[in-house]
Amino acid sequence: MAEHILFLTGHLAEPHLRKVLGGMEPAEFSYEVLDVGISVAGLMSADLIKRRVSDPRGADRVLAPGLCAGDLEGLAAHLGVPVERGPTDLKDLPEFFGHGGQPIDLSRYDVRIFAEIVEAPDLDLDGIRQRAARYAADGADVIDLGCLPGRAFPHLEEAVAALRGDGFTVSVDSLEPEDLLRGGRAGADYLLSLKESTLWLAEEVASVPILIPEEPGDLESLIRACRTLADRGRGFLADPVLDPIHFGLVDSLVRFHQLRQRLPEAPLMMGTGNVTELTEADTVGMVALLAGIGSELGLRALLTTEVSPHARTVVRESDRARRVLY
Repeated sequence: MAEHILFLTGHLAEPHLRKVLGGMEPAEFSYEVLDVGISVAGLMSADLIKRRVSDPRGADRVLAPGLCAGDLEGLAAHLGVPVERGPTDLKDLPEFFGHGGQPIDLSRYDVRIFAEIVEAPDLDLDGIRQRAARYAADGADVIDLGCLPGRAFPHLEEAVAALRGDGFTVSVDSLEPEDLLRGGRAGADYLLSLKESTLWLAEEVASVPILIPEEPGDLESLIRACRTLADRGRGFLADPVLDPIHFGLVDSLVRFHQLRQRLPEAPLMMGTGNVTELTEADTVGMVALLAGIGSELGLRALLTTEVSPHARTVVRESDRARRVLY
């Protein structure tokens, strides 16, 4: 007769534990999963189990979380069956039972990465193409040509044509309508950024518009712009704009959440540069955290930059983060 095992867990881990066990399809044992009434399974102790579990529920063996503290021999005497710790990480449970490590599939993702060439006006065509190739190799899906305020970009149209000729998806990034019009007419796939007052640009070119508030923090204008384009049947991305630390970061995260609540189906973009560039700290952690927030919000795109010396690997890190979170 197959062994019957009682798996002890907490509220947060229970769904994942059931998923892992179901994926193993273990023919060599049957099982029951028991939530002992604690949120974090890793904080479970032998004394807590003894207080909350009075019998093994027909199991031949009890498996506690790997971080369970306390005297398991005393707990085994209390329950009348062997009690042991499982692996520290739930993902290692199949290997614990000899099923071998399950390969993690990182081939899929559901967020597009826009990689901005911030100083594009200062680069010649070869420089732009080389930078685009590096960003694409690091995981970028869209090459974003930044237009610097007050800086001429006479070869904008040539740059769009060259990148599209190389097979890249291209966006043009400017707050000047003339730049956006030039980029759209040259064949840019996306335009960053349109406001409520510049929605007329969406009627002039076929490029997909990325929408931002009319004024910083003006969520209502962004919502109106989204609804206007939705009513016209036009695709778009909406970006409430992430602000830097001590310049409104928390309020801007609240705006993202409010926009998601009010427009549940709207495709959202988040530009991460105001945090990764303007916080002189390791970008791996910042990217992971921002990508996690984006995952909860259901973002469709991340706009990345690599300008500051400490931020020169953000595209690659964002690519890995989106795959892990998917």
